Amino acid sequence: MLADKLYDAVNANGHVCVGLDTEITYLPEDYLKSFESEGEAIISFNKAIIDQTYDLAACYKVQIAYYEAMGLAGMRAYVETLRYLREKGCMIIGDIKRGDIQKTAGMYAKGHFQGDFEVDWVTLNAYMGVNDSLEPYLEYVDHHDKGIFVLIRTSNNGARDFQYMQDDTGKTLYTNVGEKLQALAEKHLAKCGFSGIGGVVGCTNNESGVALRNTVKNMFLLIPGYGAQGGGAKDVAPYLIHGNGGVVNASRGIITAYRKMGGNPLDFHHAARQATIQMRDEIWREIK
Repeated sequence: MLADKLYDAVNANGHVCVGLDTEITYLPEDYLKSFESEGEAIISFNKAIIDQTYDLAACYKVQIAYYEAMGLAGMRAYVETLRYLREKGCMIIGDIKRGDIQKTAGMYAKGHFQGDFEVDWVTLNAYMGVNDSLEPYLEYVDHHDKGIFVLIRTSNNGARDFQYMQDDTGKTLYTNVGEKLQALAEKHLAKCGFSGIGGVVGCTNNESGVALRNTVKNMFLLIPGYGAQGGGAKDVAPYLIHGNGGVVNASRGIITAYRKMGGNPLDFHHAARQATIQMRDEIWREIK
């Protein structure tokens, strides 16, 4: 099952999920000048990053919005990036954050688990109801070796607007969401003990992190917030179980690492490799 594959990838390569949230301004100016179009530059940039990190990363997260914003050229870059990741044997999270019901959700599932936009995992929002908005994806989880990461508690400051609201018993909304998702995850367990029903839990805003992890104990976690958003290895550790069960995303911190490391900007891919190694080792040291 897919969760077993991700579990094995973490054991082999570490916890880093490289985020290819590639905005055109992230590319070195001299690099960009060598291409006839921004779309071609994005494709080449992503491939260079992948070539230098695929032996270090557990998986890759590709945020579709960065490509949608470029129109058809951007979506071609998205497709080509996914294709290249598959050629390298990499596991892909399509960061699409869809959240609709029934027939529409079914179309999103088909669109991102089949065809040109096919990925291994997608990110989802269950605000419209766990059963209504997630059920159309479960066919792919059970029969097509796919997985979902559902928003539970996010890493942004605005998370407190709604996610921290409490019911009459003092239980937060994100805890209620986690409990419902855990019940669903238990029905889709892989051999490793984790599920193809995963959750998104930021490593910032991490009060009661251990309690939340105990609530969603069988869910593989996608953990954003590391690096540019202020999270570090100590913030990640509470969300891992025996050193596994989670992948930690870093996007800008890796793909724009050349800006902090100095040297020739055209060596951006080598800087990305060094940033990935540094992040991987920091997490390993913390959990060991």
